[in-house]
Amino acid sequence: MLIEDTFHHALTSIKSQWLRTVLIVLAMSIGIASVTVLIALSESARSYIVNEFEALGTHLVIVLPGRTETTGGAPPIFGETPRDLTLEDAGSLSRSPYIAAIAPLTIGVAPVTSAGLERETNVFGSTHELLRVRHLTMAQGIFLPKIDTDKALSICVIGQTIRKELFANTSALGQWLRINDRRFRVIGVLASEGESIGVDFDEMVIIPVASAQALFDTHSLFRILIEAKSREAMIKAVDEIKKIIKLRHEGEEDITIITQDSVVSAFNKILLALTVAVGCIGGISLIVAGVLVMNVMLVSVTQRTAEIGLLKALGASKTQVQWLFLAESILLSLVGALTGLLIGQLVISVIQTVYPKFPVDLPNWGLLSALGVSIFTGLAFGVLPARKAAGLDPIAALAKR
Repeated sequence: MLIEDTFHHALTSIKSQWLRTVLIVLAMSIGIASVTVLIALSESARSYIVNEFEALGTHLVIVLPGRTETTGGAPPIFGETPRDLTLEDAGSLSRSPYIAAIAPLTIGVAPVTSAGLERETNVFGSTHELLRVRHLTMAQGIFLPKIDTDKALSICVIGQTIRKELFANTSALGQWLRINDRRFRVIGVLASEGESIGVDFDEMVIIPVASAQALFDTHSLFRILIEAKSREAMIKAVDEIKKIIKLRHEGEEDITIITQDSVVSAFNKILLALTVAVGCIGGISLIVAGVLVMNVMLVSVTQRTAEIGLLKALGASKTQVQWLFLAESILLSLVGALTGLLIGQLVISVIQTVYPKFPVDLPNWGLLSALGVSIFTGLAFGVLPARKAAGLDPIAALAKR
């Protein structure tokens, strides 16, 4: 019996039992659709979060005041009191040959007003290097100039939302903006950056770091953002930062250092595990569909006993009879898989329409694995009915016993 004869026979059998075929295809398609949608959602969530962190900057290192304790128990009472980070600390880090740019940050919330219009927003105090470290772009004007970090100037750079709310009908450049009780002249407007890891630069005012410290009456820094010269230099830069701060803080390593690579790697591993987990959960529905395929095929063997006996009487071997039923299982599973993929893509398209800012897409490996698992399911759960059919005695089968 030729291969084309085997599949022709399987197709004929499938067409003759349309209700059985519809039930099997429906069960298989639901399983495949659920697997593809779950994989697409989890994989897209992983890519989204990883891309968000990568958008923070290149080779980014974040220095925070205070040390993260991992040993448990109460914080130490003597000898390890965390110190604030200062502009002097940030300046001392410039000695490291592995650091390309340093942007100290002071952050506060204050009302900003112009021509009787007021809006409360976040105010960043930083330096010219913030433009490079955070990969910001200008829509109009210039960014903060290169000046000494301890020099306070009454200038500011605003985001697009602030420009629209306070300077809708006029050019913002050169206008005065009042922050609390101080006035700042607008020298630049950022291009629309959107929100990144909870920070919306469109709703932000950026002023020199010394001006921010005077505005909020503080000498400490919220963070120090650092760009390493390369990925290889990042590890050495971390060691240099620890060494320099330790010398300045009387031998105490009272800072926490977060590298961009470590954060991205941690989230990548967590969300990859989540992708595998939800894929396995969706696979349960495929097992249910496989059980249905097996049960229906066992019933089909009982109904086609005489047909099997005739085939064996005409000389069909056990292997050929087995492949007749396996081919039927594979075809049913494949049709169910293709139907499920179409349903899954339809659901993904609906999600993309409802949530356009969240890119949902099925990776190629998810598509191939769904097809592969469906064919494997058809084979695995079609073996028992096929072996039962191949084991029938020709004479007893022709007598329907």
